[in-house]
Amino acid sequence: MEEIVTKGDVILDVTLSKVGGKGLFVKEIEQSLLDRKTDLAVHSMKDVPSELQPGLVIGAVPKRVDPRDVLISRDGKTLDELPTGALIGTSSLRRAAQLLAYRPDLRIESVRGNIDTRLRKLYEEKFDAIVLAAAGLERVNWEGTVTQYLPVEISLPAVGQGALAVECRADDEALLSLLARLDDKPTRLAVTAERAFLKRLQGGCQVPLGAYAVLEQPGADGKPAIRLTGFVGSPDGRRMFVETQTGSEPEALGQAVAERLLAAGAGEVLAEVLEGNQA
Repeated sequence: MEEIVTKGDVILDVTLSKVGGKGLFVKEIEQSLLDRKTDLAVHSMKDVPSELQPGLVIGAVPKRVDPRDVLISRDGKTLDELPTGALIGTSSLRRAAQLLAYRPDLRIESVRGNIDTRLRKLYEEKFDAIVLAAAGLERVNWEGTVTQYLPVEISLPAVGQGALAVECRADDEALLSLLARLDDKPTRLAVTAERAFLKRLQGGCQVPLGAYAVLEQPGADGKPAIRLTGFVGSPDGRRMFVETQTGSEPEALGQAVAERLLAAGAGEVLAEVLEGNQA
């Protein structure tokens, strides 16, 4: 086992949208795989860029856990119960845009660090609440800290949220054969659709977008139907573009949902956000 510190782990005093670039939490780890210092890496799928470095593949996508965002509030109040002007901590433009679309009165400030750090800041820095991923809390058995699981209708998850990606070299056939036992087909299909959406929009943590796919009953052709919802929003939540479609081919579905959003005007919002991040 090799300990690797990524750029995203080091730079904690700047919002993710301002750090810039893709693969903030995986680039150094992927280089270790390519240099053959390590043989496999386990990432949070939401941190993995839509395009992998040449020579690498996702060898397994284990079964997804809860993909939702959660609210942890100081006084046990839900999102609807928080007072007018409540201060919410999150480093995610995706979460901020959706929270402000639902409640424009809220104030949003960046909060980064591991779960311990964010929970400490909730009380020490006078936040009324913070928003985190349910999956991260579940993996450390801290579900008891959750005040409210946010419905996906209010806070659509990040692409791949709740899923893991086991990455390895494409030429390591022996390891790929072993990893196949860990692969969960429904999760891989859903995540593939979400990542195709992300790839078409060339998105990452620096833009406010999200996507979530679920599998429905198979159609007449026997293939499972995938229902994908994607959104793009302005950071202030005033412009929101949401689209839901169903299909059986995950990559084509992801691209189709992205195209519909672009046709509706989402491309202008993405361009404005990227320009603002570079300013």
